[in-house]
Amino acid sequence: MARYTGPTTKKARTFGEPIFGFDKAFERRKYPPGQHGLSRKKKQASNYAQQLSEKQKAKYTYGVLERQFRKTFQSATRRHGVTGEVLLQLLEARLDNTVYRMGISNTRRGARQLVGHRHVTVNGQVVNIPSYTLKPGDVVAVRGRSKGLEIITSNVGAKTSNVRQFGWIEWNPDQMKGVFLAYPQRDQIPEKINEQLIVELYSK
Repeated sequence: MARYTGPTTKKARTFGEPIFGFDKAFERRKYPPGQHGLSRKKKQASNYAQQLSEKQKAKYTYGVLERQFRKTFQSATRRHGVTGEVLLQLLEARLDNTVYRMGISNTRRGARQLVGHRHVTVNGQVVNIPSYTLKPGDVVAVRGRSKGLEIITSNVGAKTSNVRQFGWIEWNPDQMKGVFLAYPQRDQIPEKINEQLIVELYSK
């Protein structure tokens, strides 16, 4: 299963945001990596550089490599609606991202691992494909014999209150089961991504 396995803090510092989740190392050094650190002068980035940076940020945030990201974008262009918003909706509808949003895992990396190790079901069937795209009404749950895993129980207990901020997800912590209610509206998605720059990049 192809995925980025490099240093996360360094990437977060590159984009100036904790795109992989809370990071103590990032909080201590919120400036770009490199030997010159804060003393390095910032150059005005070209339009292309800004567009490429925004695409890279989206890819690392959702844990998607180039080929899969491009396929997701192409799928977004074939759907009704604003392409950039539809792109983010499809990324949010990924199974690994939804497992993360529900609080079953505290990182998208961890959520991807739980899905890959067959700890998650969709509509009662085990699905071990992190990129599986959910449809409104799909029921996502922790597999029966996986409900006692400490890594899952500790995350569910800590994240219960946070799930309520995601209006497109319904979550029952007692049953460890949730419903993907609908594709989220753009203003519901908390990620700081300028999707229009990504559309402009792929439109060249």
